[in-house]
Amino acid sequence: MVKETELIFIPVPSTGHLLVNIEFAKRLISFDNRINTITILQLHSPTSPNASVFARSLVASQPQIRLHDLPLLDDPPPLDLYYRAPEAFIVQLVKRTTPLIKEAVSSIVDSRTNSRVAGLVLDFFCNTLIKDVGDELNLPSYIFLTCNARYLGMMKYLPDRHRRVGSKLDWSSGDEELAIPGFVHPVPAKFLPSGLFNEEAYYEAYVELSPSFGKAKGILVNSVAEIEPYTFGYFSRQENYPTVYPVGPILSLEDRASPKEEEEAGDRDGIVRWLEDQPECSVVFLCFGSNGSVDELQAKEIAQALEVVGCRFLWSIRTSVVGTKPTDVLPEGFMGRMAGRGLVCGWAPQVEVLEHQAIGGFVSHCGWNSTLESLWFGVPVATWPMYAEQQLNAFTLVKELGLAVDLRMDYVSGRGGLVTCDEIARAIRSLMNDGEGRRVKVKEMSDAARKAVMDGGSSSLATARFIDELVEDGSC
Repeated sequence: MVKETELIFIPVPSTGHLLVNIEFAKRLISFDNRINTITILQLHSPTSPNASVFARSLVASQPQIRLHDLPLLDDPPPLDLYYRAPEAFIVQLVKRTTPLIKEAVSSIVDSRTNSRVAGLVLDFFCNTLIKDVGDELNLPSYIFLTCNARYLGMMKYLPDRHRRVGSKLDWSSGDEELAIPGFVHPVPAKFLPSGLFNEEAYYEAYVELSPSFGKAKGILVNSVAEIEPYTFGYFSRQENYPTVYPVGPILSLEDRASPKEEEEAGDRDGIVRWLEDQPECSVVFLCFGSNGSVDELQAKEIAQALEVVGCRFLWSIRTSVVGTKPTDVLPEGFMGRMAGRGLVCGWAPQVEVLEHQAIGGFVSHCGWNSTLESLWFGVPVATWPMYAEQQLNAFTLVKELGLAVDLRMDYVSGRGGLVTCDEIARAIRSLMNDGEGRRVKVKEMSDAARKAVMDGGSSSLATARFIDELVEDGSC
């Protein structure tokens, strides 16, 4: 008799990664009844104190998804490492938690009598666990990439570059064009993740992790074959490389649970009521993600641009000064002058906003979750990346796919440099006036993404292949 199949997910403890991992777990459970249980190991980090609360709220109605809390570390990585090199901090956190992870996985495997643990699904920051846990416990390891397929191309390129050059990238080489597999165009170095220019992050999180992609049983990518056909086509032709499964878009489209849900409920209602009063496609939405913030000087440039353009706007402001209210950073009299045309808030229910018919454009930090949401709802984007791999996403949207307006593709938060009123106004005008017919292109991508997850769609077929492999490997 074939036992029921169980998977163990190991995400890193940040809300963005947890959200997508849990949504993917839900999809697998609902997709095929042969996947009976998914256990999610919860790592803890002082940088994400609400992560476990957030995870519990997301799985509250999913009895087949179990959360397994790992003990707190006695010696977590120093917090100053997080602010210097966040990627290195995450990798160090995983390494120091590895003995606890191995003990937990071993205990889960040994305790199952009616089910079979078929494998591990690892966040890509957890690649070291392929050898240290998966191989040692004889469990196949799959990498779950919460970024796009082009990011995987970059990670495939890095070991070769390191063999040739042997050092981190230098900011002065920003315009150097790199031939990265899976990209149609050469990629200027300035569009690569900022961690590649940081010695600690470069060696810890990139040089060490990138070769491990090739050691996985398979790689699950939160993207769509029809959105990135060139890149998935490249990987489909690679011999001696793991199978790459396009399983996206994996989105949380229901009202998202939040540690601050009660506090934010009133804001949500007010924002939705305001949008209901606006004409179709008339509002530009400005939001830079949960970690994206602007200082007072930059906020004033944005405000001036909104006045110059004169379109309706919804602006979610996260300031870089603790205790500062969103309106504190605006020019004097701005809200009075823009009365009736705009709404400023600290937090916004992004999914509900993007799906609203009043939204005509999105000035975005280009996080991949936000990018997929904008494509799903057919909302064109102006790119204003802040950190992590967002510059690479911006390059992909503007240069590779022709789906977005270039506001400032190579902007990096914390490096200085002011994005001017003129730049912002130009981009918003192009966005809202549908420059170069982007709205039609984005609508085509929206249709493709929706078809991909339907029965017989490309992502559904890729998900079925992945599950078949899991089940067949353990059959008698």
